[in-house]
Amino acid sequence: MARSHRIVDWNPEDRAAWDAGNHKIARRNLVCTVAADHVAFSIWSLWSVMVLFMPQSVYGFSAGDKFLLGAVATLVGGCVRIPYALAIARFGGRNWTVFSAFVLFIPTVTTIVLLAHPGLPLWPYVVCAALTGLGGGNYSASLANVNAFYPQRLKGWALAVNAGGGNLGVAVVQIVGLLVLALAGDRQPYWVCAIYLVLLAVVGTAAALFMDNLDHCIEVGHIRSILSTSDTWAISLLYIGTFGSFIGFSFAFGRVLYINFLTTGQSAAQAALHVAQIAFLGPLLGSLSRIYGGRLADRFGGGRVTLTVFAGMIVAAGLLVGVSTYDEHTGPVTSGVALVGYVIGFIALFVLSGVGNASVFKLIPSVFDARSRSLEVTEAERRHWSRAMSGALIGFAAAIGAFGGVAINLALRQSYMSTGEETTAFWSFLIFYLVALAVTWTMYVRRPARASVPEPDRASAPARA
Repeated sequence: MARSHRIVDWNPEDRAAWDAGNHKIARRNLVCTVAADHVAFSIWSLWSVMVLFMPQSVYGFSAGDKFLLGAVATLVGGCVRIPYALAIARFGGRNWTVFSAFVLFIPTVTTIVLLAHPGLPLWPYVVCAALTGLGGGNYSASLANVNAFYPQRLKGWALAVNAGGGNLGVAVVQIVGLLVLALAGDRQPYWVCAIYLVLLAVVGTAAALFMDNLDHCIEVGHIRSILSTSDTWAISLLYIGTFGSFIGFSFAFGRVLYINFLTTGQSAAQAALHVAQIAFLGPLLGSLSRIYGGRLADRFGGGRVTLTVFAGMIVAAGLLVGVSTYDEHTGPVTSGVALVGYVIGFIALFVLSGVGNASVFKLIPSVFDARSRSLEVTEAERRHWSRAMSGALIGFAAAIGAFGGVAINLALRQSYMSTGEETTAFWSFLIFYLVALAVTWTMYVRRPARASVPEPDRASAPARA
C-alpha cells in the first residue's frame, strides 16, 4: 500500500523517537533534498559553462555581456529565495521539491534552442539566464526544510551537508562542460543540457516517491518579525560575504581566466578548454569545505569560525589585488606567474567562503533557540517558534546573500569596462571583507553572549494557551 507522505507531529529533539526511527526519515528526506538541490544549482550556474561555447566571433557578445548573463541569473536566484522558503512551508517539502525540479525543464530546453541559433540579440539570452535563476530558489527552500527535520545538536552538520551537496552542482556542471568540450568540441553544447534534462527527471521523480511533507510553518509574518532584529541584518551581511562570494566567483572565475588566457595568444577554443580544466576546482573545493565547515562550527562556534574565515579572505583578496596590479605593469600579455596567482587567490576564496557559508548558518538556529528560552510558552510552542523563525531567517539571509554574487559580477563588469583590468573590483572585495570581519568581531566574538541570549521579539511569539 502507498504510504502517507505527510507528517503532522514532528519533534526532532525527542531523542527516544529519533533513535527509534525518526533519524532514518530525516536522512531519507535529506538525501532527496540534496540531490534535487544539487541539480538545481547546476541549472542556476548553467550559463557559467555555456559562455565557454560562445566565442565572440560567432555570437557577437562581449566579456561585459557575458558577465551580465551571470549577474541576471544570480539576481533572480536571490529574488525568488524568500518566496521559495515560504512556498515549501505552504505546499510541503515533497510537493515543492517536485514542482521546483520539473519547472527547470523550461530554461534548460530554452538554452538548447538559443545556442543552436547564433546571431540572436542579447535579450533572449538574458531572459533565459533569468529563468535558470529559479534554480537558486531551491536553496533556501531546501535549507528551511532540512532545518525543520533535524535537532539543534545536528543542525550545523545537516545544513552544511545539504548546502554543500547543492553547491557541488556548480562544480559538477563545469566538469560536464569540460568533458563535452574535450570530447565533442565547442560546437556541441547541447550534450550538457541533455544530461541535465535526464537528471531533472530523476530527482523530481525521487522526491515524489521518497520525500515527506512536514507540518511546519514559515509565514510572511515571521519574515516581518525578523526584520526588526539586528541579528537578521548582521547575519545577512556576513552571508553576502560568504555565499555571495561563492556563487559570484563561480560565475566569474572562468570568465576572468578566459580573458587572461586570450591575452597569451591562444584561440578562443584553446582558452575555453584550458579554463574548463581549472575553473571547476574552485566550486568543487568550496562545496566540500562547506561540509567540513559545518562540523567546525558545531565544535568551535559559528562566530569564531566566521571571524577566521574573513581574516583569510582578506589575505586572499589582497593577493588578487597584488597580482592584478603586477599584471597591469607587465604589459598586455598575462604572465605565467600572474595566472598562477589568480588561480591561488580564487581557490583560497572558494575554500574559505565554503567554510564561512556553514559557520554563518550555524549562527541562525542558535540565535533563535536562545531567544525562545525567554518566551513564556510551552515547550512545544517554544520549539515551533524557534523553528519557524530560524527558517524565515534562513530564507531571508539566503536571498540577501545571493545578491553578493550579483555585486561581484557587476563589479568585475564595470572594472573591465572602465579600466580593462580587474584590480578595481578586487579592491572592492577586500574592503567588504574588512567590514564583515569587523561586524563578526563586534557582534559574535567580542561579545558572544550577544548571539546567544538576545531579547525575544514577543510580538511574533506564540501566545501561551
